Amino acid sequence: MQPSNPKILIISSDTGGGHRSAAQAIAVGLQRFWHGESVVVRIMRAVEESHHITERLVNVYNWMLRNKQGWMKYLYWVVNRFRPETREFFHKRCMVFIRDSFEKWCPHIVVSVHPLTQHIFGRILRELDLQDQIPLVTVVTDPCYGFWKGWACDDVSLYLVANEDAQQQLIDYGVSPSKIKISGLPLHPKFRAADENDAREARSAYGLDPDKFTVFVNAGWIGGGNIPRIFKELVRGELDVQAIFLAGRNEELRAEAEELARNAKFPVKVIGYSDEIEKLMHSANVMISKLGGLTTFEAITCRVPIIADVTTPPMPQEAGTLKLIAGRGAGLMLEKAADIVPMIRSLQTDEQRYNDMKAATIALARPNATEDIVREIAALLPPPIADNRSIAA
Repeated sequence: MQPSNPKILIISSDTGGGHRSAAQAIAVGLQRFWHGESVVVRIMRAVEESHHITERLVNVYNWMLRNKQGWMKYLYWVVNRFRPETREFFHKRCMVFIRDSFEKWCPHIVVSVHPLTQHIFGRILRELDLQDQIPLVTVVTDPCYGFWKGWACDDVSLYLVANEDAQQQLIDYGVSPSKIKISGLPLHPKFRAADENDAREARSAYGLDPDKFTVFVNAGWIGGGNIPRIFKELVRGELDVQAIFLAGRNEELRAEAEELARNAKFPVKVIGYSDEIEKLMHSANVMISKLGGLTTFEAITCRVPIIADVTTPPMPQEAGTLKLIAGRGAGLMLEKAADIVPMIRSLQTDEQRYNDMKAATIALARPNATEDIVREIAALLPPPIADNRSIAA
């Protein structure tokens, strides 16, 4: 007999921070939808938890993201060419753990937020003859055309995508349009538009001047890439600003940044890993970052214009995001690290230009996306279970 409380399994991987953020955003959205009283949500890092070989591959990916960002386009080509997510070599090694975990927990819905995870779960559902009883939902976290082929999987019941661009990419990969709905990207509710009072409070919380132009330098969850080199150029500049540098999970980078900050010509606050990225964004007038899909739209939702790192060519799945924010006027492309100081200075001195960029973020934001995603997921539950909830006002 089925329990009355819905059980939803979210499958992901910590390759970078975006998929992790998406999984957490959906989990929080589900808890709010059911007021946290009756839904049971589990997040599984399906790639690295299933076998030591796949765990090592995740570590290699993150090492490259941190240290060899210019190589990522080659990795993208290799993965798209050889499709490891469909290979028997990996399925054999991951199947025992994943199938055992699935059967022990027996969810009512499986939600994938990573392009390498849904294929093996689709296979398990087929082998257990459950594909018509347990929906497999994929929330695509890459917002623009050019993303991984791994997102496309015949066993997926429903795709939720950011926009028409992402929808068209899935169609071109052979996914039926009837399986795709446009919902926006899953963002945690804490990412919201900040007013001037929010900004002042956030800056004060970090020991900074509440009224000074603030630059948020975001080295990402893994901490690395080209951002440290851009930060070095920034702190040499003669600027009337203050800055926050996020080093992520890279203690060596944090120590290096603190040393640089001591000799900066303006106040700099260095932070390691933080689970309060929204406060960093609320404090900022502008964010310098590599444009991962989730990070970009978290900043856009907080109404923060972006200076995008393109000092090395972006990964193919991120190139469309760059074109989107640049074309809509919400961001600037930084092609040379040495240009960061004049770029910041121009945003300070040209008030109209800065205000236009900030206004452009409004048109790009979709603040109710997570709620829409959760409603689509909930609509796939069997009626007796779906009814066991009260929707938040």
